[in-house]
Parts: sequence; C-alpha cells; structure tokens
Amino acid sequence: MPIIPIIAITAGDVAGIGPEVLVKALRDRKVNEACRSLAICDPEVLRRATELVGCASSVEIRTLDHFPQNRQELEAALSGVPPGCLLCWNPCSPALNVMPGKVSGIGGDCAFQYLSAAIQLAKSGIVDAICTAPLNKAALHAAGHHYPGHTEILAQQCGVSDFAMMLHLPESRIAPVRPLIRTPGDRSDATGHGLSIVHVTLHTSIASVPTLLTTAGIMEKTGLMLDFLKRIGCQRAAIAVCALNPHAGEEGLFGEEEQTMIAPAVRQFSQATAQVAGPLPVDTLIRRAVAGEFDGVVAMYHDQGHIPVKLLGFDAAVNITLGLPIVRTSPTHGTAYDRAWNPTTPADPAGMIESVLTAARLCR
Repeated sequence: MPIIPIIAITAGDVAGIGPEVLVKALRDRKVNEACRSLAICDPEVLRRATELVGCASSVEIRTLDHFPQNRQELEAALSGVPPGCLLCWNPCSPALNVMPGKVSGIGGDCAFQYLSAAIQLAKSGIVDAICTAPLNKAALHAAGHHYPGHTEILAQQCGVSDFAMMLHLPESRIAPVRPLIRTPGDRSDATGHGLSIVHVTLHTSIASVPTLLTTAGIMEKTGLMLDFLKRIGCQRAAIAVCALNPHAGEEGLFGEEEQTMIAPAVRQFSQATAQVAGPLPVDTLIRRAVAGEFDGVVAMYHDQGHIPVKLLGFDAAVNITLGLPIVRTSPTHGTAYDRAWNPTTPADPAGMIESVLTAARLCR
C-alpha cells in the first residue's frame, strides 16, 4: 500500500475566503483519497466556515491539545479522526474578532503564525507538505510582518536564497485550450505535464525590474524550472525564456537587456544541451507554449507570468514555491475580501483543491 502523505493546510487571512475554501477542499473526495490533512486555523473560525458552507451538522472540528512533537504523535491523532471530522491546530490567539472583508493586524498576525507553524511542521518532517490559503499583504504589514508575501516568508524561514514563485496549470485545465489557439505552423507535441511559469523578479515595481535583472538570476530561475520539470517526470523539459522588451528588444532598438543579460543566460543552458530557448517576444511566446511547444516559461516580472496563467485557468492554477527544502503549494487567487463570508457569493474551492492534489503528487 502506498503511504498517504500528511499535508498541513493553512487558513491564511481569516477575513478572506481562506477558511471557506479550506473547509470545502477538505470535504472533497479526491482530496481525502490523496492525503491526510491537518488544518492550521482557529477552530471557532472553522466552525463558522462550516456554517457558511452549510455542513456544520455533518462536520466535527477537533483540535490538537498541543503542538505535535514528532510524526508518530500526529499519525496517532489522525488515526483517531473519523470520516467527516477535521483535525486542526491553532498556534496563536483566537481570531474571532477579525471583521470579514477588513484589513486588520490581528488577521495579518494570525495568517503569519499559521504559516510559521506549518513551515515548522514540514521542516521537522511531521507533515510531508504544506498548502496555504491566501493572506493579505496590507494585513501582514499592519501586524508588523514586513514581507512582500508568502514566498519571501517561506524562503527566510527555510533559510534559502535561491527560490522562485512558479505558477502551474495542470494539463487537465490547459488541454481543452490547446487546439483552440494552435495555428498550422505550431508544434503540438505537448508532453501532458501542463504549463509552468516561473518568475525572475516578483513583488516589485515595474520601474525597478531592469535594475534587478541579472544573468545569474535568470540562470538560477531557469535551473529551478528545469529541476521541477524533471521532478514531475517531464523528460522533454522544453523551456522558453521571455524577453523583457517588445520584439525582444529589436536588436537593441527598444532596450539592451536581451543582449546583455537574458541571451547570455540562455547560452549557458544551451551549451549544457538543455532545451532552453530565448529571449523570445512574449506576445507570441505564450501562444506557442500553450500550443504545446514548451513545458515551462521563465518570465522576467510578476504580471508577465501571472496574466496568461490567470486568464487561462484562474480557478485551477497552482502556486508552487521552488527552491525550498519542503513542498509548498497554494491557489493563485487572493483573499477576495469583497466576497468573503457571504453566502450569496460563495467561493470556488477549485484552486485550493488542485493545490492540495498537486502537493500530494509532489510528495510522491
């Protein structure tokens, strides 16, 4: 019998849709078949979420009475959890006073503490992976945690300097789109491993991107992408590296970053026989990748990678942090303050479900 992984799932900012999508995901049959789970959240918030979802009468919330000291202890606790029961751990003060849809320091601090607890569990080998519901950057800062987001917190607490945010679209979501955008000249030999986009720079201003790009940084992110594709069994591992400027700089007419930084990085991988192409104009590159020519894309900045992924599969895309000693995934949507805790605007759990399933696959 294969070992079923244990995944810690954080509720993120409880003022947003995190608790709702967490509860919905943990009631999904595919999730329960793929893993065992530990919710990281205030149990009273989870109870309120079950009421919102309409499953309070059929879902019991149980809370660990102390932080598990080893895997055997958590295994024992999970073995005593009957079907329809959610096991949770609350590492911080109660979050009941957090107002739905509002930025607050309490909400930001709880989200930070949930994440930190999950990281500690994963680093200790007590859980196999973590999956995180969204947090709010303003709330995080209001709590005194001055990070741009999840990725940077994970990198610091895991002690790594070479890391990257990657957005992954599973093949099940992108396959129906491929034939719609192909032209007669496109390669259509998709490997069945979906499409992944990694970012060289992340949470920063557009004005600062050219100053932050380096050949070494582009090579680092391309290497992380290559390692990921090999890890999921994608033997072709064809990677396209985005240009920064329109028309890939037009031989320096629109900018020199392609010639001075991006092309030298691509040449290093080409010499190692890896299938890395670029710098390529993004306006045509994304269509070629979706058609099936590439398995991975290296984007130079946040929106260059995020826009196509969220256009093609907003509710099914998965955020995977590369370069960590632990497995971490999350949905790509935000806290959705404008629709949180409102029964007339129910949150779609598809992104959270796919994130948990992806974490389970990466564990194996």
